[in-house]
Amino acid sequence: MAKRAENEHPQKAFGWAARDPSGILSPFHFSRRENGDVDVTVKIPYCGVCHSDLHILKNEWGFTKYPILPGHEIVGLVIAVGSSVHKFKVGDRVGVGVIVGSCQTCDIYEQILENYCPKVIFTYNSTYHDGTNTYGSYSDMKVVHQRFVLHFSKNLPSDAGAPLLCARITIYSPMKYYGMTKPGKHLGVAGLGGLGHIAVKIGKAFGLKVTVISTSPKKEDEAIKKLGADAFILSSDPAKLKAAVNTMDYIIDTIDVVHPLAPLLSLLKKDGKLVTLGLPEKPLELPIFPLVLGRKLVGGSDIGGMKETQEMLDFCAKHNITADIELISVDSINMAMERLAKSDVKYRFMIDIANSLSPS
Repeated sequence: MAKRAENEHPQKAFGWAARDPSGILSPFHFSRRENGDVDVTVKIPYCGVCHSDLHILKNEWGFTKYPILPGHEIVGLVIAVGSSVHKFKVGDRVGVGVIVGSCQTCDIYEQILENYCPKVIFTYNSTYHDGTNTYGSYSDMKVVHQRFVLHFSKNLPSDAGAPLLCARITIYSPMKYYGMTKPGKHLGVAGLGGLGHIAVKIGKAFGLKVTVISTSPKKEDEAIKKLGADAFILSSDPAKLKAAVNTMDYIIDTIDVVHPLAPLLSLLKKDGKLVTLGLPEKPLELPIFPLVLGRKLVGGSDIGGMKETQEMLDFCAKHNITADIELISVDSINMAMERLAKSDVKYRFMIDIANSLSPS
């Protein structure tokens, strides 16, 4: 007979979890493992809310294991370290992102691309090496192998900095890999949400010309006046789209619902690159003619390895890049999820764990 979540490990923990595909979160008592020789225990004051949390809560991707306790954008304080941990000490401010484990033996691991390891272990909804479920960080504390803990610069705030650990690396990694960083080049950002607003900021930090492509006319002022984009295209305006054909070197597509790719491909110059980051529930249709006739590329990307994620954090600290957040209490999380489903947030919810989470 399997042990209950609160009895699997020695350390008592508390958070909010969903028990079924309704996705409704409520107080949840569970347990964490003891801090081992190579582990770091982190007290969690803030945790970001990612759109993938919503997908997994409702089992929209079909692989949720209930009960599910989300949360993979964590900034916290180290409260314990193992005897073999030398990079961190008690009192350090650190970050923990999307992954907490991998096989530690394959070629991908050796390349420090742990996120692509076939046996990657995610911060929640995965099975750890000891056979127990991983639980996320809508909770009070977490125990993590030192390899998957990151130094957090004193220049970055804990609350607005936490989304860097998922949203920001999701943007930074493909821009670096696909060579989308040359100053003066033209970047299109499709969708202005949690990922899109960060793509604008990073694009400008790299010295790119940035154009936001959106279905919402209300976002034009936000894109240009608040975030610093150079231009805005309303995707439902045929004249605006036609005027922008063959003008962009790269496009970052952050749209999380089913949408046509043909209009985006038309905006690219010859040899242009379209990188898709959103994860719609259903496949997208990919027209081949624009790719062949324009020698264009369509690619994808998934967060980043630990070395690259640390590089990204240091880059953001240097350029004063943070996320735009709305701070909420943990007992507002279900309302926040309803709003997130409607894209009613600018641009990332952040749970104030320290001031609102208490066992009940």
